[in-house]
Amino acid sequence: MAQTTTRPHDAASTAPPHRFDIRVYYEDTDMGGIVYHANYLKFIERARSDWVREMGVDQRAMKEEDGLIFAVRRIECDYLLAARFDERLEVLTRIGGVTGARLVLRQDVMRGADTIFSATVTIVCVTDTGHPARLPANIRLILH
Repeated sequence: MAQTTTRPHDAASTAPPHRFDIRVYYEDTDMGGIVYHANYLKFIERARSDWVREMGVDQRAMKEEDGLIFAVRRIECDYLLAARFDERLEVLTRIGGVTGARLVLRQDVMRGADTIFSATVTIVCVTDTGHPARLPANIRLILH
């Protein structure tokens, strides 16, 4: 099977990022009062879900009508600075690349001008039985 490489998305490279605000709650922190490492993954997941919704993609209908769902295939992340209780954060989401079968996103959690967490997330489409599928044509059109 030939390996597909991810190509940069021309329009997305100059498009403004999707912005999603987060407030750090007590439940997000550990005993040291800093955000527990796994919660950054929850923050970027919420931002991705909001971004998809704002693009006009109805994930519920996609599953019910086409039997397709998005799944995270890979995440590479860096924890750069600690966030603490009651801070306001912002998640920036940008398209890093699109192929017929995957979407690569760059997501940064920001505190003001400081990047405190950075991730590259590879999203794929699978059938509701877990088999790989191409990204639906209507979604590829939105992303191109």
